[in-house]
Amino acid sequence: MARKVLMKNNEIIAETAIRYGIRYYFGYPITPQNEITEYMAKRLPEVGGVFFQPESELAGINMAAGCSGAGKLPMLSTSGPGFSLMQEGLSFMSAAELPCIIVDVMRAGPGDGDIAGAQGDYHQVVKCGGHGDYHVIAIAPSSGESIVHDVKRSIELASRYRTPVIMLLDGLLAQMSEPVTLPQPKDITQYEKNWILTGAKGRERRIITSYTANTDEAEALNMRLQRKYRQIQAREQRWQEFETKDAEVILVAFGIVGRIAISAVKKARRDGLKVGLILPSTLWPVSEKAFRSLPSGLRSLLVIEENAGQMVDDISLAVNGAVSVERLTKLGGRVPSESEILKLVKKLHNRSKD
Repeated sequence: MARKVLMKNNEIIAETAIRYGIRYYFGYPITPQNEITEYMAKRLPEVGGVFFQPESELAGINMAAGCSGAGKLPMLSTSGPGFSLMQEGLSFMSAAELPCIIVDVMRAGPGDGDIAGAQGDYHQVVKCGGHGDYHVIAIAPSSGESIVHDVKRSIELASRYRTPVIMLLDGLLAQMSEPVTLPQPKDITQYEKNWILTGAKGRERRIITSYTANTDEAEALNMRLQRKYRQIQAREQRWQEFETKDAEVILVAFGIVGRIAISAVKKARRDGLKVGLILPSTLWPVSEKAFRSLPSGLRSLLVIEENAGQMVDDISLAVNGAVSVERLTKLGGRVPSESEILKLVKKLHNRSKD
């Protein structure tokens, strides 16, 4: 039987990535993700990998593009301000179809904000902060065990669709220590790479670019990307449900807030309230399928976030007016408490009875 170990979730991300074959990492220090950078600096040389600290996050994303173009799957990690600096490179990598893994450990904002955890990067990840019509896959773990699963899934999706994949978690979750079963080492970064740049001796020349001055070629590139995104939307939505079948109020939350919401659901059920939870794992593609078959007795959805209300817009579009969508938001690094959630849940239950 595999032995559980106690590790900080930032370190679980790094060790799991190494065990699944990541050998190239470009990271610039920024709180609250620094443990990933520190861990990679120590461990990668031990397994024959490459750790490099660039002069900025802007340099890091471009180094990752070069690494990916050479056929190696790179990993980066950062926080909100650093992720903002990566947007041009992320737009390029998406258009050039260069896979990579980026971990964004969110902190309070806007601006430099504070090192306290938050969920304010939802828009710049899910809606994409760079220019043009592109998407990146965004995955939001909610525990140490889900991190192990989601690192593996991120590598698989980046490879399958030749796209950047973002793992999005807030600073509180990243700094928690949890018992976890680490996977056995298995390199899953080896995949078909008939597009990489390795020298053209004995074959036709290959070009990796996102630019063309020919409008017909530019339109064809964009249309091909859009077809890929529709395929991802159809195939890769993931979420979990708790106590939703008879729910009159369903909570919607991701990441660390989802963990708190699970506790609130359990307490509400003990108090006789019919409350459930939808916990999205993919933020893009938006888990809209989760909202297609809502229980007949449902009165309200309550979206809970550590921001001013960013995911709530996507949830409102997904339900398309079928049920009221309420929100509970916290700003500046504050976390919604179980008692605050229960207070609003009881208010929604009482309102539905009137």
